[in-house]
Amino acid sequence: MTVTWGLWIVTGCLVLLGLIGTIVPFLPGHLLIFVAAFVPFFGLEDRGNVEWWGIIALGIGLIVAQVLEYLSGAMGARWFGGTKWGAFGAFVGGIMGLFFMPFGLLLGPLIGAAGCEWILAEKTMKPATVSGVGSVIGTVAGLVMKIVVALLMVVVFAVDLFWW
Repeated sequence: MTVTWGLWIVTGCLVLLGLIGTIVPFLPGHLLIFVAAFVPFFGLEDRGNVEWWGIIALGIGLIVAQVLEYLSGAMGARWFGGTKWGAFGAFVGGIMGLFFMPFGLLLGPLIGAAGCEWILAEKTMKPATVSGVGSVIGTVAGLVMKIVVALLMVVVFAVDLFWW
């Protein structure tokens, strides 16, 4: 009985940390929510009512969140008229920005997209800057979508646990 409660407490903490991790950098939020499903699945005799379809759905959510995280800045740069160089710069700048938290999350894609547009695509400063601003807007939109995906993952997990 004590072990069962302990496993459910661990599961709840992982889900809560996962939700926090969608906002806090360097905390793998979606991965923690995904891992939370495995605690009752492997820790309890009845698998805690966790089914394979729920784990697969959470895995798909994890993949979607990672794709959004890495491509949102590049998609924003392209949406605002950037070239492939601007999208490339936003992607690389987004990864480099992770090392300069918290401002690097927004400044990395901005500087990467604008710099690549200006230097590699040989655009003037104004279109290069517009592409950089587009990458920031894409990054923010990607963050909002990641939060939505995390909430959907929690709903899927709850439905799997309590409804099926």
